[in-house]
Amino acid sequence: MNRQAFIDRLRLGLSGLPAVAIAEAVADYEAHFAEGVAAGRTEEEVAAALGDPTRLARELRAEIGLKKWEEQRNPTSAVSAVFAVLGLGAIDLLILLPILMTVASVLFGLIVAVGAVFLGGGFMFAAGPFLDPPGGPAAALLGGIGLMALSASVGAILTIVVIGMVNALVWYGRLHYRLLKPAIEPVSAQGATP
Repeated sequence: MNRQAFIDRLRLGLSGLPAVAIAEAVADYEAHFAEGVAAGRTEEEVAAALGDPTRLARELRAEIGLKKWEEQRNPTSAVSAVFAVLGLGAIDLLILLPILMTVASVLFGLIVAVGAVFLGGGFMFAAGPFLDPPGGPAAALLGGIGLMALSASVGAILTIVVIGMVNALVWYGRLHYRLLKPAIEPVSAQGATP
């Protein structure tokens, strides 16, 4: 595969990303081709050393999603990071997706339960003294405050667990696919030897 075919497939794989990210990635790989040709290698040899441009595009997409999570810790970037890692390979989808769906379902159920307990505590706090509860109005007020405090504490713990899981998924992606320097070292190492 020559330079143009490689770059075209890379661009196709990166479509949908911000134009700046695509331009930076293409410029990096154009530089690899220029360095390789300057070292006396053919475009086909450089393309073979870089690897499959479709896979490189998936890795670059994942890296961009993971960097977004590291820069902006919000639900949107968390979803981007999760899908970036899942998008790297079909086998990982078959392995990770059932696990992630199970864990996400359990966490969602716990979050809904925490919300329900908080609302129940709020109702007990606000309306309990007027409904003649056992133990009197003070018990209703304290019980309502206790339920709301408990649900806020469990909600905070769930938030920490979700952030930890997203960080673990990012770690997995970086470890499993070596996303820190995708396909850069082979070109440099092979470009140095004629």
